[in-house]
Amino acid sequence: MELTIPLRDQDIIKQEPVTLFSPTNPTPTQTVYLSNIDQTVAFPVETVFFFQALKSSTDDIIEKVKRAVSESFLIPYYFMAGRLSFNEHTKRLELVCNNKGVFFVGATSKLSLMDLGDVSLPHPSFHHLILRPHAPISLSDTPLFTIQVTRFSCGGYSIGFVTNHSTMDGRAAVEMLENLASICRGEPQLKTTNLNLDRSCIKPRSPPLIKYQHPEYTTSSFSSSSFTSSSHHMISTISPLSQISPTHSYKLFSFTSSMIQSLKLKSMTHCSSFEAMVAHLWRARTKAVFDDPEATSTVLFAVDIRGKVKPPLPCGFIGNAVITAAASAKVVDMDERPLSFCVEMVKEAIERVSDDEYVRSVIDWLEVYRGVPSAGNGNFYVSAWWKLPFHELDFGHGRPVYGGPVVSAMDEFVLLLSHANGGKEQGGLNRDNLTVLSPAPSLSPESADSSSDSSRFLGLGFVLPFRIWGV
Repeated sequence: MELTIPLRDQDIIKQEPVTLFSPTNPTPTQTVYLSNIDQTVAFPVETVFFFQALKSSTDDIIEKVKRAVSESFLIPYYFMAGRLSFNEHTKRLELVCNNKGVFFVGATSKLSLMDLGDVSLPHPSFHHLILRPHAPISLSDTPLFTIQVTRFSCGGYSIGFVTNHSTMDGRAAVEMLENLASICRGEPQLKTTNLNLDRSCIKPRSPPLIKYQHPEYTTSSFSSSSFTSSSHHMISTISPLSQISPTHSYKLFSFTSSMIQSLKLKSMTHCSSFEAMVAHLWRARTKAVFDDPEATSTVLFAVDIRGKVKPPLPCGFIGNAVITAAASAKVVDMDERPLSFCVEMVKEAIERVSDDEYVRSVIDWLEVYRGVPSAGNGNFYVSAWWKLPFHELDFGHGRPVYGGPVVSAMDEFVLLLSHANGGKEQGGLNRDNLTVLSPAPSLSPESADSSSDSSRFLGLGFVLPFRIWGV
């Protein structure tokens, strides 16, 4: 996780931030219903992308992105200039399309990308490359979308985005950024032309009908520092996610294709790279965290429901179309049984959430209990960013050298990321390699032996102390 030069305040000279408005915001003001799934993820997602100046001059990149947003992007994506609001009557968050604007800032640096060293390794100092509010502001004044374009002395640049997860999931966010990139390239048509904000297709039933138990969710307000509940709405943008705790340790572990293949062979069953990786992480972290052999350990992960509900969600759906799946087992069983046991538990968890009735039951459970995914207290959440085509983003100067999250205090999250190769293959990120950022030494690739995707594995911090175990 070492940079040659970790970024400091004086390394990035920011212009005065400006507010960009939609030229075609609907009147009267539109209020968008946010689903029960949206309600659980009202936290900021911070990403940064690095680009080299390979094709042409980047002198105008700041103004180019600014014009693209204000003149074109905010026509179809007008709602991103809106704000969240807490409805005291329904006790729910709503998206109010009031055109309060997207925050934008340009910045420059005397450093070159080469000065920074390996930018493919997520680093806490990358927060200098995104636009966060500097002081507490109310929820109704907090932007849903901020953009910072930073141009380095070499001509390379970074683009940092902060979005509120309640507005959309990773798949919709990638499509949004692809559309912004296509505008910057001067293309006449967006990749996604029909945006659908209507979440009524995943509204709860009346009355709710909870047909399954849902231990993957909890009503405890102390279970997680990251997920949100509509009964505990945010009042300030200064989120704990933006603060790096001194008790957290962040480490990266790289997994090559041979390492992941080895994990799949050790699984002794047909499984995907994702299933093998989740099982390995879950088993390794359980050994590192839990002392009580009779305790129950749980790993959680997101499952896309677009094709699982009936009827399927419409093309261009904007919102969160994922629910949480969970695999649980006693610590003693995970310790005494082979990796194949954990793989089968993960596969069963995926299969369990693969039909419309289960999805509807989850939505109804959230309606009744207003809960959140049960991460925390030793349990953790795995999110597969490697499946998202961030490597395709091209703002006019080629694909990114690297793109991924800004390290923040989401201590119960592990992110699976594509490996960055400095643009030497496929013109940018290499989706065949995987990376992990985690404070757990027992998640190291050595414990995997060797294992069809070559990837890197990024886990965003766990608070508890770790000890080294073999896997």
